[in-house]
Amino acid sequence: MIKKALLGLLVLIILIVGYFVAWPVPIEPCAWQAPPDPGYTGKFAPNDRLKAIELLPIANCHGPEAVAFDDQGRIYAATHEGFIVRLQPDGSNAEKWTDTKGRPLGIDFDGKGNLIVADAYRGLLSISPDATVTELATVADGIPIRYADDVAVAADGKIYFSDASTKFGAKESGGTMEGSLLDIMEHGRHGRLLCYDPVTGNTTTLIGGLNFANGVAVSHDQQYLLVNETGSYRIVRYWLDGPKKGTSEPFIEGLPAFPDNITRGFDGRFWVALISPRNKLLDSLCEKPFLRKVVQRMPKFMRPKATAYGHIIAIDGNGQVVENLQDPSTKYPQNTSARETKEYLYIGSLVAPALARLPKAKAGL
Repeated sequence: MIKKALLGLLVLIILIVGYFVAWPVPIEPCAWQAPPDPGYTGKFAPNDRLKAIELLPIANCHGPEAVAFDDQGRIYAATHEGFIVRLQPDGSNAEKWTDTKGRPLGIDFDGKGNLIVADAYRGLLSISPDATVTELATVADGIPIRYADDVAVAADGKIYFSDASTKFGAKESGGTMEGSLLDIMEHGRHGRLLCYDPVTGNTTTLIGGLNFANGVAVSHDQQYLLVNETGSYRIVRYWLDGPKKGTSEPFIEGLPAFPDNITRGFDGRFWVALISPRNKLLDSLCEKPFLRKVVQRMPKFMRPKATAYGHIIAIDGNGQVVENLQDPSTKYPQNTSARETKEYLYIGSLVAPALARLPKAKAGL
C-alpha cells in the first residue's frame, strides 16, 4: 500500500515537473538586459500631488484610456466597453456618444473635426462629427494591425499611431491587458510606429522592433515624434525633419515604471502616464528565457501583473523629468494618459469607473 502511494506520488511529481518544463505556451521569450531601476527616489520620489483629483462619471462605463477635446471644449473619453463617452466642457452630462464595436484606446482630433481612434480590436478609425465610424487602416506594409494603441495627428494632417504587438493581438489574446502581458513577457520586439497618410490612404512603418509600442506624441515644433516603448521602460524619438530625418534614438531611458500614453502639454512639456511600477521578478528574469516560460505556465494569479499605483510625469524637450505627480493611496490607479488644459490635467485609467480631473493649481502646476 505504501509502495503504491509512493509510486503515485512519484508519478504526480513527474507530471507536475513535466508540465512546468514542457507544456506549450504562446510565448517564446527572448533574453535582454533590463536597465537599472531607479526606484522611487530622486526625481521620482514619492509624493501625493495627485490627491486633489476630482472624479467625473462616464455613463456607467469604465477604463477611460484616453481623453480628447473638440473645438467646443467638449470632453471625449475612450472606454473599455467600446463606447466613446462625451462630456460637456464642465465635465457634466456624460453620454455614450458612439460605439466603435471594438476597444478604443488612444484618441485625437484631426483638423476637420473627426475623432481619430486607435482601436485595439479594429485598427485605425475615424469618427465624423455626426458619430459615423469609418475604418482608415487595418494593415500596414502587408502586416495586419493587431493592436492599435495610441494616436497623434500632426499639423499637416498625417496620422501617427502605434501597433503595440504584431504577434499578440489584443482581441486574439482575450483583451488589451492579456495581450500586453504576453508581449512584455516574451520581449520579442513585435511593436511598431506607423504613419497613415490621409491623402494617399497608405499606412507605412516608421520604426519596427519595439517592445510593446504604446503612447505617441508629435513634438511642439512638429520636428519629431515620441513613442513609448513600454516593455523597455523608455521613450524613443523619431525625427520627422532636419538632419536626422528618418532616424530614431532613445529620448529617456530607465524609467521606474511602465510608460503608457504620452501627450503634448503646455510650456514645451510632454505628459507621460506610468501605468504600473516595474516588477522585480520580471526584471530578474530578463536574461532567463526558459524561466519566463516556466512563469507563464503558472496559474494566472501567480504571474507578474500590473500594480495599482497612480503616477504621472512631465518631461521637457530634452527628455528631462520636470514634474512628478503621484498617488500612493491608489485613489485613481493604473494611469494610462494625461491631457492638459489651462486649468486641469485630465487623467485616464485602465480600470477606474470614472475619469479623473486634477486642478492644476492644487497640484502646484
